[in-house]
Amino acid sequence: MFRRCAVAVAMVLLSQMTIIGPASAAPVVITNATQFTDTTGAAVHAHGGGVLKVGAFYYWFGENRNPDNTFKAVSVYRSTDLKNWEFRNHALTQSSAAELQVANIERPKVIYNSTTRKFVMWMHKENGKDYNEARAAVAVSDTVDGNYTWQGSFRPPSGTTSRDQTLFTDDDGTAYQITATANNADLSIFRLNAAHTGYDALVANPWPGQFREAPALFKRNGVYFMLTSGTSGWNPNQQRYATATSITGPWTAMADAGNATTYGSQTTFVLPVQGTSGTSYLYLGDRWGNSMGGTVNDSQYVWLPLTFPTNTTITLPWYPQLSIDTAAGTITGVGGGPYYNLVARHSGKCVDVSSNSAADGATVLQYGCRGGLNQQWRLTATSGGYVQVIAQHSGKCLDVSDASTADGATVLQYRCGSGTNQQWSFQDQGNGYYRLVARHSGKCLDVSDASTADGGRLIQWTCGTGTNQQFTRRTV
Repeated sequence: MFRRCAVAVAMVLLSQMTIIGPASAAPVVITNATQFTDTTGAAVHAHGGGVLKVGAFYYWFGENRNPDNTFKAVSVYRSTDLKNWEFRNHALTQSSAAELQVANIERPKVIYNSTTRKFVMWMHKENGKDYNEARAAVAVSDTVDGNYTWQGSFRPPSGTTSRDQTLFTDDDGTAYQITATANNADLSIFRLNAAHTGYDALVANPWPGQFREAPALFKRNGVYFMLTSGTSGWNPNQQRYATATSITGPWTAMADAGNATTYGSQTTFVLPVQGTSGTSYLYLGDRWGNSMGGTVNDSQYVWLPLTFPTNTTITLPWYPQLSIDTAAGTITGVGGGPYYNLVARHSGKCVDVSSNSAADGATVLQYGCRGGLNQQWRLTATSGGYVQVIAQHSGKCLDVSDASTADGATVLQYRCGSGTNQQWSFQDQGNGYYRLVARHSGKCLDVSDASTADGGRLIQWTCGTGTNQQFTRRTV
């Protein structure tokens, strides 16, 4: 039946719908910062991985390690709803090739070549002892979840190193590898050959010397997005992204996404989820077990919805759970709130992080209330009745610049820490309005000069009776 169905749809779907499954899946809720389990209850080991949609199924490939962190297998699971994962195969194992018997295999990604009708896996290979090999490697299979045949490992053109990597297939079928080169200093984009099993040419090296790794490349509305992390070993750091209208560039400078540790995770992949209501984009990250005193197989998964304030900007908000409807193509954050708009009494405008920026030091101002995540705030208790006020779009804190105690000091967002210049008390002023008083200075959050205009700056000022120091908390 499979072969008859595949032939029937080959001309329409360019031979990519190789497995026909259920027509749709019911909405599900997944919980973040957990170890996912498969349909037998066993832990899903697909770390540093990627997802390929084939027919009705999403196939998730990733790292499965031995207790000493060396390579055991590239394992593959499948699901229709992105929650209920069926283990399918150890697609590549230590016995697949002699050079895999003692090795490290990281960041496996699989794409389909509609000309050769092969599924092609690329990965980062090391010798199992250190990170001096820094080679790319390739394996191929006739079926998406079959046994992959080892093709070998090699360095990119000019002999540069290849470490963290991902794959991307463009609309015209051209395939690319994006990999950390020059001992992680550069992030290079290579076009692959027609078979997708080797290099054709280097097409871009947009961020030389910036030490980026964990790349994820996706395309939305004609815009290419590159999402990556910095290099800090197993410890999480600030993810950043850039955009371009051509994969060869020019690319923009990197901009921050999410909070300072990307909620304790590192990018592995961005998955488009297309359905009847449109396409959503899902951030897939690992919270590495090594950063918590364990091993790779102790790692947890952090999956979050990417949102797009404009066609060339993204936000990466935190939610403890996600509701995913693959049939509709919708992804919704669940929990973590309540979230508030902070609305100035004198102007009726919302406390807003300028331009949806996730950067440290981004200006906080007032702006007409528009429902954006950069106007939503959640409160986290500290001590003594004080709270941190956290921007939902960035996960960063409302902060008095440089911990100044002076009138007129700028209020901005900054990565959350233990400073009292990020701690605020809500003093009841009656009728549902509050003054926000900074713990370090005893001064009030204030709209400068009592401006009623969009863009009026937020500062701290000696507390008084002005309505430009009074805010209501409107639950989102």
